[in-house]
Amino acid sequence: MAQAFKRFVPLGDRILVQKLKAEAKSVGGILLPDTAKQEMNQAKVLALGPGRRNAKGEVIAMGTKVGDTVIIPRYGGTDIKLETEEYQIYRDEDIVGILTE
Repeated sequence: MAQAFKRFVPLGDRILVQKLKAEAKSVGGILLPDTAKQEMNQAKVLALGPGRRNAKGEVIAMGTKVGDTVIIPRYGGTDIKLETEEYQIYRDEDIVGILTE
């Protein structure tokens, strides 16, 4: 089965991301119950729109690229479900930062 997000093309300066899953174990190796897990504010960029246009009609380049791990705001964005997977859509300017290795 093909990944459903590959059929989705964001418009303008929108970015399709999927939140990264929280670890099920603590640093010390203790299994955490679902209630103790904090929601991750990290996500993987899966698709990008072409970018927004300035007043002159020129396309402003996006600040991220597909495959980047980004920090997203705790609130905001648009939740969508494609087949069985959940994704979020943010504007390029809403992305807080990019995590590098």
